[in-house]
Amino acid sequence: MADNKAKRGGTDRALIALTEKYELAYWSKKFKVTPAKLKYAVKKVGHSAKKVEAYIKLQKHRASDKSRIALSEAYEVRYWSKKFKITPAKLKAAVAAAGHSAKKVGAYLAAQKAAKKAKKATKKVAKRKKTA
Repeated sequence: MADNKAKRGGTDRALIALTEKYELAYWSKKFKVTPAKLKYAVKKVGHSAKKVEAYIKLQKHRASDKSRIALSEAYEVRYWSKKFKITPAKLKAAVAAAGHSAKKVGAYLAAQKAAKKAKKATKKVAKRKKTA
């Protein structure tokens, strides 16, 4: 949609026209994102400046809090389950045991894995002694 520069009312300010270079530069600067991220946000939520602003704020919030696991958010459960290569149920149990810190949960899971490995090794040694 071509931008009519003679009309400067509220509806013109409420929409982002990606076809206009100056608008792309203005909105990118206003939301403090790259033009590519602005284009992606517009593609996801539409041309409404309010919706784009809300989407960008949500994305910045998600990106800024990577050290804490929020089990109340489904996308975080999926993300951390994939990252630690465990099921969501095991993730919830690990968070319950170690707390919401990603570092603590990672250390807890590593300790569990090491304990499981050590237990397996002792079983092998015991089995060898029995057969010998």
